[in-house]
Amino acid sequence: MKDYTEYIIEQAQNLLAIDSPSGYTKEVSSYLMKAYREMGYDPHLTAKGGVLVKIADGTVLDNQDPSRGPVLLMAHVDTLGAMVSQVTPEGRLKLTPLGGMNPNNAETENCRIITRNRKVYTGTLQLCNASIHVNKEYSEKKRSWQDMEVLLDELTATKEEVNDLGIRTGDIVCFDPRTVVTPSGFIKSRFLDDKMSTAILLGYARYLREEAIVPSRGIWQHITVFEEVGHGGCASVPEGITELLSVDMGCVGEGLECTECQVSICSKDSRGPYHYDVVSALIEAAERAGADYAVDVYPYYGSDADAALEAGIDARHGLIGPGVYASHGYERTHKKGVMNTLKLLQAYLG
Repeated sequence: MKDYTEYIIEQAQNLLAIDSPSGYTKEVSSYLMKAYREMGYDPHLTAKGGVLVKIADGTVLDNQDPSRGPVLLMAHVDTLGAMVSQVTPEGRLKLTPLGGMNPNNAETENCRIITRNRKVYTGTLQLCNASIHVNKEYSEKKRSWQDMEVLLDELTATKEEVNDLGIRTGDIVCFDPRTVVTPSGFIKSRFLDDKMSTAILLGYARYLREEAIVPSRGIWQHITVFEEVGHGGCASVPEGITELLSVDMGCVGEGLECTECQVSICSKDSRGPYHYDVVSALIEAAERAGADYAVDVYPYYGSDADAALEAGIDARHGLIGPGVYASHGYERTHKKGVMNTLKLLQAYLG
């Protein structure tokens, strides 16, 4: 069987190169629509802007048993980012975050400001009064959005000059992902959450098509575009779905067992436990496939599967993903984690 890991890494790099903070995802959705069509699928763009595609019809017609009924795989392609909340009298930009963008992780990062008339300007997010030789309180100053500002790479010194460029409150601010793939197999980038797992779903879809795999269950994929703000998976669940499986980032950190080389199976997050039978079946599939895995409890986490259940969807739910360190910062995973996540999907679904 062909190794699809390199294809997944290539797709992840392509996705990471497309700016797509929550609320500004049209370009990345267009890329995904094209990618699915090139594989021979028939994707649909949801009203919210996500991508929904059926990748397997399934051979089981009786869906009374939820473990044999159609499953919806969900990953999200929206990322963290920011929005202009104010243009200061000095011509600097104040920001409000989109999702959980943390200013401690974004300080000194290069960014792009996208105006409503599609002009793009560059800048850098800095602490106010960022010169150490001038600011005695530089080291002690708390990094909060109120104390940060974007310096535009333009010769502007007043609010009026910035407005003349077309920059206004509400404009989207996108941060550089700084994607690197090392010779040792590490993938480092902002926004691996969740473009890495979106690429894994593309790899799984390609695997089914090229290997002529016919799973017993019907399988849909939904690439959502509002997960980082909590409502990505709340809609567009196809009729008859009995199981929701989020393929997101696996948490790596103190007190957890997962590493960047493993696939993480989440048994509980901050919204509650995942379906016991689904978690058990995922563990059994990982062991059957020889996939290196860990089972963990995520203390501060919510998924598209959680959102779908909160919206009233009656289905079992689960959550898996490659181990990712430094979540919502400059994140890191490994090709082995990607490979093990794909192996688990193959063993669990076909």
